[in-house]
Amino acid sequence: MTTSETPKKPAAKAPPAGERIAKVLSRAGVASRREAERMIELGEVAVNGKTIDSPALNVTAADRITVRGEPLAEAEPARLWLYYKPEGLVTSASDEKGRATVFDNLPPELPRVMSVGRLDLNSEGLLLLTNDGELKRRLELPSTGWLRKYRVRINGNPTDDALEPLRKGITVDGERFQPMAVALDRIQGANAWLTVGLREGKNREIRRALSAINLTVNRLIRVSYGPFRLGDLEPGQVEEIKTKTLREQLGEDPMEKPVGTALRKTRAPRPGAPSPAPRSGKGEPAPRRSAPQGTVDKPAGGKPAAKPASPKTTAAKPAAKTPARRNAAPVSGASALKQLSDTFTKATTPRRTPARPKPAPGSDGAPPRKPRPRG
Repeated sequence: MTTSETPKKPAAKAPPAGERIAKVLSRAGVASRREAERMIELGEVAVNGKTIDSPALNVTAADRITVRGEPLAEAEPARLWLYYKPEGLVTSASDEKGRATVFDNLPPELPRVMSVGRLDLNSEGLLLLTNDGELKRRLELPSTGWLRKYRVRINGNPTDDALEPLRKGITVDGERFQPMAVALDRIQGANAWLTVGLREGKNREIRRALSAINLTVNRLIRVSYGPFRLGDLEPGQVEEIKTKTLREQLGEDPMEKPVGTALRKTRAPRPGAPSPAPRSGKGEPAPRRSAPQGTVDKPAGGKPAAKPASPKTTAAKPAAKTPARRNAAPVSGASALKQLSDTFTKATTPRRTPARPKPAPGSDGAPPRKPRPRG
């Protein structure tokens, strides 16, 4: 080899075929990827008859996988549900304190599902459910940039300026919270209603941030998660997102193989399941909701916008303004009856046309007639 020749680099090794075992288990609905890794470390997963203890393994469709001795079911299409989580339920598969969980109160016909994110025990509102661990992970990533909106009732009557620290970002107990979108909606007695929007989901973030500026949250309702909105769902109700809508929101081609089927489901608690705790603030008006049940915002990359009208098109005439009605003063029964009678008489009496006076002689410009002589 001459000095001018450069040594050849060794060929890069081809990546192993298949997918990581934890990802396959997650896609099959066994558990989330992190939980699947824990199950592997506990020796609950076997591949081709051999128990594995590390998730650093790729598998293909030709491999035979068992979980706790049971063969792995075929992966189902990814599906997504909207669920109104009532207050008083724990967002966990099991609770060490024996409290009622979200999954204890789901309709029995639902497949095994996982929650996208969490809502704490005393919070209520929109919770996304999916049967696909990879979809769950995808929707929870901060990189999605999806805004989550909450209706928050606080004790006290703050000014708008008092909420400014939340808009700039606040540090609580050494943890930095990103700036929030906060709007003061209305004052209601000793309480006030806020609308809060954030793009991260740290533990009890809204409650802790408001507590840092001396405001106490006494009710918290999540009303939207990205393009998915709570709408008119009632506590405990479940509704599935249609396949086409889900693919559009994920930026996928709706004409490709569908990820699920559309099916609406309503609440039907399992027999023997504990009842959820009663909701607080039962006697007060329901919070504002911006859309009907099962509403999903249209994606930015969805249907193309309508073409603007041609310049030759005649512009529509503006609607005529209806004059505002004045509030009538209260009247007694007799006075009202007299007014009604006078109105009826005026409406039914024919108008008399006054007789036109005869014009004076010469007033029309003609000379006066001379009287004819007698005889």
